[in-house]
Amino acid sequence: MSAPLLQLDIQAKQFARRLVLDRVSLSLAAGEVVSLVGPSGCGKSTLLRIIAGLDRDYQGQAQILGEPIRLHSRHVGVVFQEPRLLPWLSVADNVGFELGRRGGRHPRVAELLADVGLADWGHAYPKQLSGGMAQRVAIARGLFTRPALLLLDEPFSAVDAFTRMRLQDVLLAAASHSQASVLLVTHDVNEAAYLSDRVLVLGRNPGRIRGEVRVDWPHPRQRGDARLARAEAEILALLDDREDAPQPPPQAAPWPASLARLRLAV
Repeated sequence: MSAPLLQLDIQAKQFARRLVLDRVSLSLAAGEVVSLVGPSGCGKSTLLRIIAGLDRDYQGQAQILGEPIRLHSRHVGVVFQEPRLLPWLSVADNVGFELGRRGGRHPRVAELLADVGLADWGHAYPKQLSGGMAQRVAIARGLFTRPALLLLDEPFSAVDAFTRMRLQDVLLAAASHSQASVLLVTHDVNEAAYLSDRVLVLGRNPGRIRGEVRVDWPHPRQRGDARLARAEAEILALLDDREDAPQPPPQAAPWPASLARLRLAV
């Protein structure tokens, strides 16, 4: 059996004296799509920050491709809730920003824009795009360096339901074409079941993995499939957090606003 692409073993993660993550272990195989779901404050975004190399203040180990995770790794791409496009750059130059101001000339940019359905929009500027189009550009930018793993933190939460469904299919197609694994944080149980090979459910106070739901049939999937409904019911059962003591949510550090200027493939 081949070694996992991502191996995470977090014994403890605290903010001040508050234990946020406790004995969280997970792995991700090459080519997998895995979703993290759980109530607000359970540590989902904190886990993504650790995997992106943005948070090193924890007890445990995190490896990708057998190496310790580090900041600016070309093995990891990130897509956020907001597209975070640079308004003074064209769509193409935003996608190829890793190479500098004129990175949009790289042939991979045209390939990625075609993958996300924006082949004719390379010369446009962010202000000319709809919200859904801007998020397509963000997906293309996250895949530009051919990362082994693409992290997404609720990337479709700000768009309408119809656009969300279209973007879900765009994500699957683009990630598959780039041969990237996907780790997605979402609050949408339907989205998690539709996109994922596995869904990991986190509880809170402190954050621990409560269970896993396997969605083990291939894409393309039909949204009305009864198997999806059963998977959603399993996820919802694991999400029942009535046993969790009500506590104020932890104050996790926000994603850095300047991250788009860094070499991390975001």
